[in-house]
Amino acid sequence: MKSPFKTPVKPDGAAYEACLLRKGTPKRAHLVEFFLDNEIQQEIGRRFGVAEGLDTADPHYGEKFEIALQRFLGYDFVHCVIGHDGFESNGAIVGDTAGLSREGGRSYVNESKGPVSTREEFEKAHWPSPASFNTRSLEWFEKNLPDDMCVVVWSLGQIFEDISFMMGYETMCEALYEDPGLVRAIGEKVRAYHAEIAKVAVQFKRVRFIFPSDDMGFKNGLLVQPAWLEELALPGHREIARIAHEAGKNCLLHSCGKLDLIMEKLITDVRIDAKHSFEDTIEDVSDAKKKYGSRIALLGGIDVDFLCRAGEQAIRSRVREVLKKCLPGGGYALGSGNTVANYVPVENYLAMVDEARNFA
Repeated sequence: MKSPFKTPVKPDGAAYEACLLRKGTPKRAHLVEFFLDNEIQQEIGRRFGVAEGLDTADPHYGEKFEIALQRFLGYDFVHCVIGHDGFESNGAIVGDTAGLSREGGRSYVNESKGPVSTREEFEKAHWPSPASFNTRSLEWFEKNLPDDMCVVVWSLGQIFEDISFMMGYETMCEALYEDPGLVRAIGEKVRAYHAEIAKVAVQFKRVRFIFPSDDMGFKNGLLVQPAWLEELALPGHREIARIAHEAGKNCLLHSCGKLDLIMEKLITDVRIDAKHSFEDTIEDVSDAKKKYGSRIALLGGIDVDFLCRAGEQAIRSRVREVLKKCLPGGGYALGSGNTVANYVPVENYLAMVDEARNFA
């Protein structure tokens, strides 16, 4: 297997957990990503022979490729999801103009009107059941994951997102004024469902982190008034965090947007262990580390727009600068500010990873 990296890295899930729990400055920089787009994964696999020796006909090829890819890149964990039916939404598909374009196009959720906008539609809606949960991958990782790695479970906790996707964001905002009871009723079903996913995830010993995601803001503020998020979304996140903590696991949160009006609630009431998703036009991760780093971990922070547009040396310089400011004392892992989307140049992503691996 070829490697573009100068410094060898051996995964260490225990050290990664200690770093995020702020148990002192780690011996090396640790990496984090909410996820890599599949197109990025496959391109890296193709370039560097990551899948050499793996049989695509193997029913667990996906899990084995995940292990091989994460170890190749220098991560201490594998990503895993609990398969489930999910909630209804109205979507659209458009062409994908990324360099590593997505076959079948890129999908979006209709922000105007979703499938549940009235009481009648609420009564007739399909509500997913825990009976749909599929833990096949988790069960395999439980028995076969290398001892030096851990599991991060994601694709849960989209509480505010699922409410807005089911109703359509615009319709939901109108209903918060005209029929808040309907929004609350949808929210209760969403909250209960995601709590069940968390309960299943924490039963697995190799799972050390659950990583809920729920975008609650945009560049200039929250998507609804703080009071509505505190009523509709934060109780569900508090329950998910409680489930994780009672099982001895950690709860990370991915949420886009300017969340300063609810950050204190997320830290002291919800009790998240770490916050992910940073955009330079909102808040530099180094500033967030100064502000919140004594209480939670901060994750990522290399702005995606910067990662797309900057040259290699600028990226390497930015990585070193961020690590110098954020790594002391622990409570920080480096990665993109959001996700490594298929429009991020692979060379730029690899430069970020390589510079973090080299940092000492």
